[in-house]
Amino acid sequence: MNSGFILIDKPLGLSSHSVVNRLRYLSGIKKIGHAGTLDPKASGLMILAVGREATKEISWFVKMNKEYEAEIHFGLTTDTYDQEGQVISEYQSVALERERIQMALSDFLGDSEQLPPMYSAKKIKGQKLYHLARQGKDIERPKQLITLYDLEILDYSWPLLKLKVACSSGTYIRTLAYDLGVYLGTGAYLSGLCRTKVGSFAIDQAVELDRIEASDWQTYLFAK
Repeated sequence: MNSGFILIDKPLGLSSHSVVNRLRYLSGIKKIGHAGTLDPKASGLMILAVGREATKEISWFVKMNKEYEAEIHFGLTTDTYDQEGQVISEYQSVALERERIQMALSDFLGDSEQLPPMYSAKKIKGQKLYHLARQGKDIERPKQLITLYDLEILDYSWPLLKLKVACSSGTYIRTLAYDLGVYLGTGAYLSGLCRTKVGSFAIDQAVELDRIEASDWQTYLFAK
């Protein structure tokens, strides 16, 4: 079988494009795509489509709900809403009680409109927003409807919050972190992210990229 899908556990430090290129090198197949970008500073589950027939069906995975484990740092904001950006605001905040954060998270559950961050791979008129952001541009962009199904506190020790997020496709976790900081009046940015689930596919089903060899990559393929 030379066409199908592979679940990859992407490590920190690699771009999604680098993961795709690595599999192209190992398989000798150029037609490979993925069902959702993860930034280099994020880790976790990526679904790769290998071969022409598989890439035609990749939108089926793109539309699936996602789950993440996120780390949010209170007291600072950055221009990218995550740890890679420049600090633009510092807050002299008193440590928040866990109950206050839990109440705020409850208000975020359900349907809402979210503004995509400028530092993102989303395209507006054919241009990726982060390309424009790096040129110092901040353009008008439409809000998009998202759904937050679950926001569960996994750990909290001021100023760090570890959070499980279950959400609809198209949700930006860095924007969630920023918006939570605005809501609480403390500022916040996303300091860590791991995607743990896409639809019914979980990270514990995925293979680490450095375990795949040119001689065995086909053993990890599955059909839709």
